[in-house]
Amino acid sequence: MAATGGVSGKDSSSVVEWTQPPKEKVYRGSEHLNSYEAEWDMVNTVPFKKKQYTNGDAPSHRNGKSKWSFLFSLTDLKSIKQNKEGMGWSYLVFCLKDDVVLPALHFHQGDSKLLIDSLEKYVVLCESPHDKRTLLVNCQNKSLSQSFENLLDEPAYGLIQKIKKDPYTATMVGFSKVTNYIFDSLRGSDPSTHQRPPSEMADFLSDAIPGLKINQQEEPGFEVITRIDLGERPVVQRREPVSLEEWTNNIDSEGRILNVDNMKQMIFRGGLSHALRKQAWKFLLGYFPWDSTKEERTQLQKQKTDEYFRMKLQWKSVSEEQEKRNSRLRDYRSLIEKDVNRTDRTNKFYEGQDNPGLILLHDILMTYCMYDFDLGYVQGMSDLLSPLLYVMENEVDAFWCFASYMDQMHQNFEEQMQGMKTQLIQLSTLLRLLDSGFCSYLESQDSGYLYFCFRWLLIRFKREFSFLDILRLWEVMWTELPCKNFHLLLCCAILESEKQQIMEKHYGFNEILKHINELSMKIDVEDVLCKAEAISLQMVKCKELPQAVCEILGLQDSEVATPDSDTGEDENIGMPSCATSTFQSDSLRVLATSGARDDGPTQISVSPDVSRLTLA
Repeated sequence: MAATGGVSGKDSSSVVEWTQPPKEKVYRGSEHLNSYEAEWDMVNTVPFKKKQYTNGDAPSHRNGKSKWSFLFSLTDLKSIKQNKEGMGWSYLVFCLKDDVVLPALHFHQGDSKLLIDSLEKYVVLCESPHDKRTLLVNCQNKSLSQSFENLLDEPAYGLIQKIKKDPYTATMVGFSKVTNYIFDSLRGSDPSTHQRPPSEMADFLSDAIPGLKINQQEEPGFEVITRIDLGERPVVQRREPVSLEEWTNNIDSEGRILNVDNMKQMIFRGGLSHALRKQAWKFLLGYFPWDSTKEERTQLQKQKTDEYFRMKLQWKSVSEEQEKRNSRLRDYRSLIEKDVNRTDRTNKFYEGQDNPGLILLHDILMTYCMYDFDLGYVQGMSDLLSPLLYVMENEVDAFWCFASYMDQMHQNFEEQMQGMKTQLIQLSTLLRLLDSGFCSYLESQDSGYLYFCFRWLLIRFKREFSFLDILRLWEVMWTELPCKNFHLLLCCAILESEKQQIMEKHYGFNEILKHINELSMKIDVEDVLCKAEAISLQMVKCKELPQAVCEILGLQDSEVATPDSDTGEDENIGMPSCATSTFQSDSLRVLATSGARDDGPTQISVSPDVSRLTLA
């Protein structure tokens, strides 16, 4: 029996359908006798929801087709058993997770290897340690939820497959160990292919992240950014962290925060003293409304406590037998346990195998799976939670702060990776404006796609800074000052600092990956914050900022307040420029790059009632 089928890697609900071809198509000409195409064809994708039957339970006759037809979802596939060698024609037997064994699929005119190779585009197959004829299935489907693995524990082909199947996990660890075998695996052994086309790596990663187009050919509707003089970059200085006394002095008798804009500005410029974080983070993350009273917050906490423990009870009450029948919940639990065990133990809060902090991490993440079951748990989420739990020291508060943070970050973890695609493209746009020469060099080394920044963006630099430094960095970013997507300017600041070494030492693709990965725990958080803020001020001053950059930084469609230098009075005039941001700088010291105060004609004026940085 020949086979035809449909396979889709686009969503996890796709199914495989095998049907006997019409009799008139069974015969193939002699030119096809040695081709695997004679054995089966990929014909269509069948949406799971449109079918009344699953797990092999297909009707015996459908539209006159063979009664031996069967259909199943790739997510239900457990294993594939192959025929014994020398036993005549080859066959495959599909076994599903509910132990349903489908009829053998025979290949009368040749091997079944092409079918196996095609299935490996959507699932990972590995030989059973107990039976070489059996291939065990680990359904990946470009999922985000793989465990961390050492990239050097497998051959080069395995690494490339990892990046293609799961770019999230592949970039989380191991870049420091990447060697020339990456290129060797891409080039193959044919010497004629050793000269790579300039766009080869960009094409490769475009395949790994569908829809990612960075520094490729110009497309209609995209703005071409040419070299622009951004002017002199100011040098900024940061202040001391906001103290508990400063915070308390900005609270009224009913517990409301006074002058929220000013408080956010102080936090942006200096961060928070650690004793204040437990209170302030709840506001910064949106768990507490800024204008709420103390009584309103108390009532909110009671409500959220009840809601949390109701969700926690849902998964706590699931029996082992029930969990065996719920593959998603079982997979979530397995991933969470693996990631929690890998939590950074350098912080005493998470020391020890049975540390209460680790147990709470596990429980909060499992409860989040009940809160957002569609997203569930994805690799990297534990990195976002651990600092929150450390600061809150309370299970319920940590959960709701985490849920709020995930509202901001969820696109990073969605299967289609739209959030990551967008950020990489935006980062490329900003970096090209700041330093087109550096961008050109990266492109010449097959690195123009900035894939080495993937981990930075995915978990907001969590693995690049020390535990205490990441607390400072996150609270500054949560103020949403001085502009939209400030984290992209932080990336630019780090890359700019490394530009000289990368270019002077003529780093290639592998060396760039290795160098960027080895920056982890070596970056000065205060220095990066200063540079990123200076870049934002430099861009705001530029009157020819491209519209694409304005949109990335949230500067479009704004008015520029221009003070009258003769009268000293401010006069608002509408201008087509987009150089406006939501950052007030009433007490910020802006210095020229020489270190002297900038007393030139360009001044920074402050609107008294709105948090806004504008230009003269």
